[in-house]
Amino acid sequence: MHTYNEDILAWSMEQAQLIRAGRFDLVDIEHVAEEIEDVGKSEQRELTSRMSVLLAHLLKWQYQPERRGASWERTIRAQRKEIAYHLDDTPSLKPKLLEPRWLDMVWSKALAQATTETGLDCFPETCPWLMDDEILNACWFPET
Repeated sequence: MHTYNEDILAWSMEQAQLIRAGRFDLVDIEHVAEEIEDVGKSEQRELTSRMSVLLAHLLKWQYQPERRGASWERTIRAQRKEIAYHLDDTPSLKPKLLEPRWLDMVWSKALAQATTETGLDCFPETCPWLMDDEILNACWFPET
């Protein structure tokens, strides 16, 4: 048998086989539990990443109207779709969208990205848009 630290892929395949075979006495319970928790964390990171990209592009759309183009619009639409799919697949993530601490962290990431990509330093300190009515609304784009 492989150990968790020596070859995680081989270990994970063995653990899955043991569980399917009902050999729970041989399952590495502690590491299996950690991996299951990591799946949840990965789902949260995916939502955070997509939301920060979306917000950064919405900022660029609003603050650089002269540079608006099909590429930015495609990115905004794609991120909205991916977020919607992600929330449909993992509905327990929806409350994250309403957590002030999470939104503050996502907003900080979006600000950093938008600042780096535009060279501008004029963005609001807190998110000025509503989550459902604006940010995730497929028809909404910010104006200048």
